[in-house]
Amino acid sequence: MIKTSQLTKTVSTNEGPLEILKPISFEVKQGQTVAIVGASGSGKSTLLGLLAGLDQVTEGEIFLDGEPLHSMDEEQRAQLRGEKIGFIFQSFMLVQSLTAIENVMLPAEIAGLENARQKARAVLEQVGLGHRANHYPNQLSGGEQQRVAIARAFIGEPRILFADEPTGNLDAANSDKIEKLLFKMNKDLGTTLVLVTHDDELALRCDRQLTMQAGELSERALQQELASNG
Repeated sequence: MIKTSQLTKTVSTNEGPLEILKPISFEVKQGQTVAIVGASGSGKSTLLGLLAGLDQVTEGEIFLDGEPLHSMDEEQRAQLRGEKIGFIFQSFMLVQSLTAIENVMLPAEIAGLENARQKARAVLEQVGLGHRANHYPNQLSGGEQQRVAIARAFIGEPRILFADEPTGNLDAANSDKIEKLLFKMNKDLGTTLVLVTHDDELALRCDRQLTMQAGELSERALQQELASNG
């Protein structure tokens, strides 16, 4: 479902080129759940943004569901995102002037899906927020806002879901609820999930754990690591 080959990202600075991601090659199978863990500034979110087509690679290749993301222009990447990708942000990224149901409808309307409002209402019911459909984000708790964001991500039934610190702004109780909801909906739809997190417990819910360190990606034996530390 996801395949990268010698993927790199370099940006220009006043002191010259800065290599944020060193050559990265890995694959994710359809339906797998993968956690990317690592310290702040290690390149996790940069990698996630490249995989989702939100930014462009410097060198290397990214294939999503067999399609060459690395060779697409912004318009083509946007079309691919609309057709196959969902994204959940740490800060929810809801449109404050839209109600919960209007936020969920937004990607469906952009993609030209029929019956967007009916589909939005149905997916809000799935996340337990049917009764809050006409509330604005500032009338919802943090956990409720993230549930709206999850509903928005799933409305188009994406083939791949990317999540950047999906529980980072939530307390422990809400984090647990959001994690259970995210993995349940992901399993029900057979979506491929790649998430970035600082939370080892969340990472352990995934099939695989990858570590990002100074722009380099490696497989992480997180279970054994936690056991040895315990």
